[in-house]
Amino acid sequence: MTPAQDRAGRTTTDKSANNRGDRSNDADATDHGKGDKSADKTSDDRGTAEQRIDFGRTAQDYARHRAGFPPALADRLTSYRIGAAGQKMLDLGTGTGSLARLLAARGATVTGLDPAPSLLAEAARLDREAGVAVTYTVGTAERTGLPDASFDVITAGQCWHWFRAGEAAAEARRLLRPGGRIVIAHFDWLPLPGGVVARTEELIRAHNPAWAMGGGTGLYPRWLTDLRVAGFGGVETFSFDVDVPYSRVDWVGRIRASAGVAASLPPAAVERFSEELTALITHDQLIIPHRVWAVVATR
Repeated sequence: MTPAQDRAGRTTTDKSANNRGDRSNDADATDHGKGDKSADKTSDDRGTAEQRIDFGRTAQDYARHRAGFPPALADRLTSYRIGAAGQKMLDLGTGTGSLARLLAARGATVTGLDPAPSLLAEAARLDREAGVAVTYTVGTAERTGLPDASFDVITAGQCWHWFRAGEAAAEARRLLRPGGRIVIAHFDWLPLPGGVVARTEELIRAHNPAWAMGGGTGLYPRWLTDLRVAGFGGVETFSFDVDVPYSRVDWVGRIRASAGVAASLPPAAVERFSEELTALITHDQLIIPHRVWAVVATR
């Protein structure tokens, strides 16, 4: 999602989160590959021996077609006293600002951080349209350059799988005030058997054999270990499912913006993929099952 749900700035080697025991089908977050296995070799323009992921190339599709985190996530977070008016928050790997904007609309004072200026430009545009104010800064989750103990809450939406987790967790702990909280959240499509998502994932793999982020369940137990190792406590999780309406055009655009397509394939291959996915979908309106999952921990 998006899943996240794609938000990378620097080009990186595509290394699957599956190797950590977790999958994000919507590997659309920041720029840090986190895994153990390099992309498979391919001989045509569908991929390279070291597939390069650059979500900056997808900024317009990402902003136009991707459904952001649902308001129900912010509702759930209020029980943890997250998102309160005046609360100072930092959103890591913010991309086009989906989670940052959601929490700023609740009255929080939010800074969004991402390595991709093109995504931040789209975030600022969407903020203006929504009448929401978020401060954006270019940087990475592992080395933000921001002052110690300067935030009440740190969030990471649809992006933790791209970070060097140990460094990012340590940096988050440094930035949080005592008693501050970190939230890692995902909003993933669900490839239920026989559904349009499962068929879409099959098509991505056909065009990009190096893509290994399909088949996910939207659950990320490894992130709990990341946080405990970094010294966080009070770890809790929650999840809930939602059905998200997409038009055929928006679903094609949303998938085109993902890690396995426009963020890694050359333009001609992206065009072929878009044509085939459009032909595959037989309805103008779709209902796409998603799962929201989050872990909350305390410094």
